[in-house]
Amino acid sequence: MNEATDVPGGVPLRHDVLTEHQAKVARAYLAKRAGERHHLVIYLSGAHAYGFPSPDSDLDLKSVHIARTADLVGLVPRPGGAEVMLVEDGVEIDYGSNEIGDVLRGVLKGNGNYLERLLGELVLEADVPRLLGLRPLVKAALSRRVVRHYGGFATSQLRAAEVAPTAKKVLYVLRTARTGLHLLRTGELVTDLNQLVTEYGPDIAELKARKQSGERAALSTDELGHWRGVLDRAIADMGGAVITSVLPEEPTGAAIAALEDWLKATRRELW
Repeated sequence: MNEATDVPGGVPLRHDVLTEHQAKVARAYLAKRAGERHHLVIYLSGAHAYGFPSPDSDLDLKSVHIARTADLVGLVPRPGGAEVMLVEDGVEIDYGSNEIGDVLRGVLKGNGNYLERLLGELVLEADVPRLLGLRPLVKAALSRRVVRHYGGFATSQLRAAEVAPTAKKVLYVLRTARTGLHLLRTGELVTDLNQLVTEYGPDIAELKARKQSGERAALSTDELGHWRGVLDRAIADMGGAVITSVLPEEPTGAAIAALEDWLKATRRELW
């Protein structure tokens, strides 16, 4: 395994969670993409971020990029987004990138996908000074709106698990529900299910073992029946947490203004 790279000022680059080969392939692939867009952050999402990667897990590389202002103000805006799935030197890669303007608007709506890219721990590459300046502003803009994302996403994942039950799908429902619950209760974003179940349960050791034996490890009808009650309660826990959440109902005017100022300053810098 690689070691985490310490960046002066405080955003460690987490190639240590990848094998040497995965890290080499990821670096080479992202270097190509960096020639196409200015990455603010490239975040390793999916099973790696959630704490239960399998040997055959893909690299879920989710980016936020900053388009040149000149590309946004013409008759035909070119925000430069991308969605690519491919196999590179034996490593399956799922790369996606969204422009910072859309991302910050999503942050204000409680979009957990974007929040995890900006605040998550498994950063592979970043414009470190800008990311460090933005993170506290994003944290200040957190609100109870996140329940719409995490509650809705967990519910849709549960439906998918009912159609074709696998250990992976059950773990994904739990991860989504527990991340949402913890965020509402503490204002802290945690995506690693191993950390979350230590505080909130349940025991996932058997599920993890099944999932890590293969991405498509199936569950029987009886096994799904056991977990169905657990998943229903996990989703319901979020609904209860909204009432007593430490987060405000919606982002404050000051938080919105701070993000607006940051975005305008960045647009001026990167014309």
